[in-house]
Amino acid sequence: MPAVSVVVPCYNGGRFIAQLLGCLRAQTFQNFEIIIVDDGSTEPETRRVLDGLDPSIRVVRQENRGMSGARNTGFREARAELVFPLDCDDTIGETFIGEAVRLLRAAPPEYAFAFSHLRLAGAEDVIPRHFNPFDILFSNGMPSGMVMRKIAWETVGGYDEGFREGYEDWEFNIRLARFGFRGIEIPEPLYIYHLTREGMLLSRSTQMHAALWRRIRKKHAPLYRLPALLRLWRVSGGEVSLVRALGTLAMTAVLPDRWFNALIARQRLRRFERGLISRPPLTPEAQKP
Repeated sequence: MPAVSVVVPCYNGGRFIAQLLGCLRAQTFQNFEIIIVDDGSTEPETRRVLDGLDPSIRVVRQENRGMSGARNTGFREARAELVFPLDCDDTIGETFIGEAVRLLRAAPPEYAFAFSHLRLAGAEDVIPRHFNPFDILFSNGMPSGMVMRKIAWETVGGYDEGFREGYEDWEFNIRLARFGFRGIEIPEPLYIYHLTREGMLLSRSTQMHAALWRRIRKKHAPLYRLPALLRLWRVSGGEVSLVRALGTLAMTAVLPDRWFNALIARQRLRRFERGLISRPPLTPEAQKP
């Protein structure tokens, strides 16, 4: 049995597969299986690439169900107790999987996942990632790729497949915190994130930010009530100040969606053009197709 199942959602991403498999072959820890979930790809080149893969790599095909549906399928197919969802256009440093496995094996069960800092593809700037139960309500300061105990995914109910426009990882991470799970931070930039203007973060999710975050707040309404926020802030603290958090909630109440979305878009585009994200903003890093 493998120690880790690497789950790779893929929708018309065949051009990234060779680079992804290269970074996996370079891992210092090799006891893992690879499961590529073809989420209804329509591109002939992607189909050709996936058809030509080594038989040791499992390719699971399904009708298009979005990132959440692809990840959930991969988790169900996983044979290992630890599962690592890795977007097909992202890569990782050669010690990432081994370090995550070592830390999780030594940790108690409530430590359900391990993650690292990240950097943008082609850049050298380190982007710190942290997991904090208060901060996560306002900013998804987590990478999408975490080595996770499969039992944690089962416990929280998997990814919500209703979030087709993005932020499914943000909502999932809130549930991890809500169920009392904790994460282990690897203080190295071992996750390399591929960010483009066409990706979901800078296009679809940003354009729908206000509506998507409203859906998250509605789903987790008890956490966003003032008494609950005050209690959680006292216990957890974090990088997001209480004043900043309440101010952001107030902005969503008074600003039209299109104004709030425009503010978020301007903020993100400025960071993209600089080629780095200096710290987690009050906006989540969502998934790309």
